[in-house]
Amino acid sequence: MGDEGFVMTHSLPTEQERIVAKCVHPTGRFVPFESAAIMRSISERFEQMVALHSDRIAVSTTGQVLTYDELNQRANRVARAILARRGEAKEPIALLIEDRACMIAAILGVLKAGKIYVPVDPSDSPARIAFMLEHSRAALILSDGDNIASPAEPGNREKIPSELPADNVCLSVAPEALACITYTSGSTGQPKGVMQNHRNFVHKVITATNAFHISVEDRLLLVYSCSFSASILPIFGALLNGATVCAFDVQKEGTTALANWLKAQQVTAYFSGSTLFRHLAESLVDREAVSHIRLIYVSSEAATQREAELFRKHFPAHCVFVHMLAAGETGHARQYFIDKDTQIEGSVLPVGYEVPDKEVLLLDEQGKTVGFNDIGEIAIRSPYLAAGYWQLPDLTQAKFLSDPEHPEQRTYLTGDLGRMLRDGCLYHLGRKDFRVKARGFTIDVSETEAALISLDVVKEAVVVARDDAEGDRRLVAYIVPSAQRPTASLLRRALAEKLPQYMIPSAFVLLDDMPLTATGKVDRQRLPEPRTARPELDRPFVTPRTPIEVELAQIWSEVLGLDHVGLDDNFFDLGGHSLTAARVATRAIKHFQVELPLAALFQAPTVADMALVILKAQAKRLESGGLDRILSDVEALSEEEAERVLTRALQDPKPPA
Repeated sequence: MGDEGFVMTHSLPTEQERIVAKCVHPTGRFVPFESAAIMRSISERFEQMVALHSDRIAVSTTGQVLTYDELNQRANRVARAILARRGEAKEPIALLIEDRACMIAAILGVLKAGKIYVPVDPSDSPARIAFMLEHSRAALILSDGDNIASPAEPGNREKIPSELPADNVCLSVAPEALACITYTSGSTGQPKGVMQNHRNFVHKVITATNAFHISVEDRLLLVYSCSFSASILPIFGALLNGATVCAFDVQKEGTTALANWLKAQQVTAYFSGSTLFRHLAESLVDREAVSHIRLIYVSSEAATQREAELFRKHFPAHCVFVHMLAAGETGHARQYFIDKDTQIEGSVLPVGYEVPDKEVLLLDEQGKTVGFNDIGEIAIRSPYLAAGYWQLPDLTQAKFLSDPEHPEQRTYLTGDLGRMLRDGCLYHLGRKDFRVKARGFTIDVSETEAALISLDVVKEAVVVARDDAEGDRRLVAYIVPSAQRPTASLLRRALAEKLPQYMIPSAFVLLDDMPLTATGKVDRQRLPEPRTARPELDRPFVTPRTPIEVELAQIWSEVLGLDHVGLDDNFFDLGGHSLTAARVATRAIKHFQVELPLAALFQAPTVADMALVILKAQAKRLESGGLDRILSDVEALSEEEAERVLTRALQDPKPPA
């Protein structure tokens, strides 16, 4: 197997070195999810839960709380509005909704109407949204405020009538009918839609319910956009079991606020990628915030000893940590449970052991199975795989292989590399191709590369994922300019019009030429490490002046891995993102002893702006009769004058005579 583009970053224990983990699993009162339920539609199972638990909380967000009965009524009105407009044809319906409670109600409404829901994140770039709406062939668009429109006339929106009947539609939906199309990064430079039918959708929930012991008493965390396939398990793991979905927008609110949310909501089952889990655990100051958590589910990215240590240090004794192998195309395919006593050798956690109805094979380049301890591509054989890729029959045929001897099964080629130990424990070793996982998102770097190459100022572009000083994966773009040298600011602004934020590289490295292999391909192994020097920005470098500015610039430098940061540099132009912003806010709170919401960094994205915010926060702590007047007057001053006034107030808080 060729190793171009693949670097082993984790050491694996040998058979002799490895200490086999105890076979631990969650325990608790729960009703096993019967396998016969795969012959029911999602909406039929949900309506069964409504009948059993009508007054229980189904969805809780920062803005609203819905019982099962209330959620069902909203979904029924959505279903009736769709059926009135489009009839019973099996067709995609796009959901362009920011509010999580509204989104979940709309998803259920589409399913009740026998349609196929296509979740679209409103924060995506206009170009990406337009592509998904066109490629999915959506018959209708539902948006915030219960608005409904035709894609051909998106500006002509109608509000779903509130007087529509709210009783169940009672439309029969076959288990084989398509339920959803979720778009991921595409290997062709465009997103691709993964199709799921009701039967496989329900099977995902059956597997998770019985493995994690999900019960009506559970409160499952939802942190990511409903447009990602990772949202399916927390949403329907809850709603098809009578439990509660606790939806929180971590991209907007930050990890510090997430800890408060976990405590306030008494979340019992935590779901996220390992990066977000790491940031949460490292920022925890109140262990009571996680005292109710009994299960931590980490997937989307490889988990290491570092995550295991944070789990042991910060979470309660009754809690169990599970590392997963899962994908939108396959669902839950492998699992590895640990508790506080589990000992693990090696730097990376295994993805573990088999789950029902999912067989894992490791294949060489000729499609033959490899032996124990050998490296091969992970392939998953099962009757319960995604239906394929929407409007991409050739890619579906290439990735989902039929089995003539067992026609009810297919085999999905994941593109991931793995190694199987003799006891059946599987280790995930990274991507075979260039599809990477960073910050909890699966990204095909060719889509980012295609967006870069489309810019006039870029001649060649290669994007790779590298670990930063904190061990977090980030995207680094290597660029050969076409003529002028573009600044990082210019590149970031241009990409923001084409890509979602998580697909924009954190660092840009300008090269005269790409390093090539003997066969003329880009030699990714020889791409240099990103420099720690400040990137080229639109603004000139200005040295920080005051003690607060100097100390703040030092915090930024350490978090971003840069030698120095200028007074007027924009945090996000330097490569910052929501998770590093949370780290900066946490350090600033501890260092300056002030209350500093995460939103402050988005509203004051330069050292100069943030220093002024900190000065104001410190000033507000002083008990002074004249301080309110000083703070109101300072708003009318220039930044430099305001800083001078506030500094004097801090030094001598007595009101003027």
